[in-house]
Amino acid sequence: MKGAILSQSYPERRKIMARNFHHSFEVCTCKRVTLGEIVYAIKEKNAKTLEDLGNLTDAGTCCKSCKNAQSDIGVEKMELYLEEVLNKFNKK
Repeated sequence: MKGAILSQSYPERRKIMARNFHHSFEVCTCKRVTLGEIVYAIKEKNAKTLEDLGNLTDAGTCCKSCKNAQSDIGVEKMELYLEEVLNKFNKK
């Protein structure tokens, strides 16, 4: 599945990801922060920026590879970035 997702265009990839990731999916592996925690911080604690998410959940405060594709320094790229999740909710 991962290869299929990464081969898609960015907009198509976002649609696929929104449907396929469970709330227990670990978005920030350094701090072990899940998608559910990120969604909670955005919806219930009004996180609007990457800095807000970092302050509320610690996500993106260590190696920063989970913030966005430009910050991803790992050989194996992340499947979902904090910025993608924020963008999805900030458009509403």
